Amino acid sequence: MIEIFQVDAFTNKAFSGNPAAICILKEPKEEGFMQSLAKEMNLSETAFLLEKEDGYSLRWFTPSMEIDLCGHATLASAYVLWENGNLSRDKEAKFYTKSGILKAKIVDNWIQLDFPALSQEPFDPPKGLIEALGIEPIYIGKSKSNYLIQVESEDEVRNMKPNYNEIMNIPMHGVMVTSISKSPEYDFVSRFFAPEAGIFEDPVTGSAHCCLGPFWKGKLGKDTFMAYQASHRGGRLKVQVADDRVLLSGEAVMIFRGELL
Repeated sequence: MIEIFQVDAFTNKAFSGNPAAICILKEPKEEGFMQSLAKEMNLSETAFLLEKEDGYSLRWFTPSMEIDLCGHATLASAYVLWENGNLSRDKEAKFYTKSGILKAKIVDNWIQLDFPALSQEPFDPPKGLIEALGIEPIYIGKSKSNYLIQVESEDEVRNMKPNYNEIMNIPMHGVMVTSISKSPEYDFVSRFFAPEAGIFEDPVTGSAHCCLGPFWKGKLGKDTFMAYQASHRGGRLKVQVADDRVLLSGEAVMIFRGELL
């Protein structure tokens, strides 16, 4: 029996935030099985947990590929371990991943993830990207995997209507579009598109905030933020930049639990 769960992450309301499927394995499974199940679930990420002596191995798959880092499915994985009784709530969750050891703990009833900070530098965008997004950038940079584009206002972030067909044909992993928030509740807002992973728009992207946090620290001169990802589902995150790490905090809601037959 393989236990499977669906969790909405980076939200406190069902049917918002970013949904992830979480599978708790009893034994190692072939990569082909995990990829097929991720395609079957058809969510932005399906995570696979396998218990180790002092933690869990954790792998993430989109419907089309395995990825190296995923924030919302890591948060959802920790939430499942605590809610399902695999781990007591006073214990830290420890994950062995392609991005190294990641940890999660409960802080003030939010789940806090300890992730690596990602730097970015000014960079020219690939041909056609700005036109496909339909925006007017005031800054363009690139991290190891993703482009970061700053625009003038939150309204531009929220109202942009990218050309789906054009974006999916641009050779890049992903692009985040961000601006200062006009709401006193949040410091900055963003949206994220990941064509290489087969995801037109990701609802809430924890890994993107590993880059957005340091970027806005440089712009705003502080290291702690409330962030909102303005997808159609929407989600909120606490972001704290601590040297070469970023602490991402969010909430989660269980949608269903079951077993694979």
